[in-house]
Amino acid sequence: MVDHGTRERLLRLLQPIHDRARVTARRLCRHAAHGDDLFQEAVLRALVKLPTLQDDLHFRGWFYAVLLSVHRNRARRSFWRRFLPLRDADVEHAGALDGATWEQMRFRDERLSRALVRLPAVQREAVVLYEVEGFSVEEVAQFQQVSPSAVKSRLARARRRLRRTYEELDTADERVPEARAAIHGRSTR
Repeated sequence: MVDHGTRERLLRLLQPIHDRARVTARRLCRHAAHGDDLFQEAVLRALVKLPTLQDDLHFRGWFYAVLLSVHRNRARRSFWRRFLPLRDADVEHAGALDGATWEQMRFRDERLSRALVRLPAVQREAVVLYEVEGFSVEEVAQFQQVSPSAVKSRLARARRRLRRTYEELDTADERVPEARAAIHGRSTR
């Protein structure tokens, strides 16, 4: 049983990163609902393990390590729940990036999801943690339990593959007038 003080500590530490961590969990899974389940399971594990956290300043990295550990355990149990991205856009954090409309952000997120789904699991994980979440190469290496050079290699291979995938998606999207219009912010009607 977990005491009240531990629950309060977790809520206090989780509050500033809650939304971003939930989005990360969703990006690691095929469906938003699976990502929400992953996030909830990670919160429960973090609650149990929280007394092992020595310094609250390290909570963000510690929690992401817990999240990845839970995800890996789930992936081992179920092949179809492997590191796949979010399908439903969460534009709360990204919406203000360049003044894009909700539709444009949703189109970009769907496009990103289609591209990420084609990456091998370890590359997808590295890209989400480094490029999307902003962790350092060293932090990603710790999370993935590999050397920093392995992370750099995964990122380079993932970027090449993503570039090719985006080119393929651009070609396919050119055949869909609504997709092109969403990119350029104009209506096709």
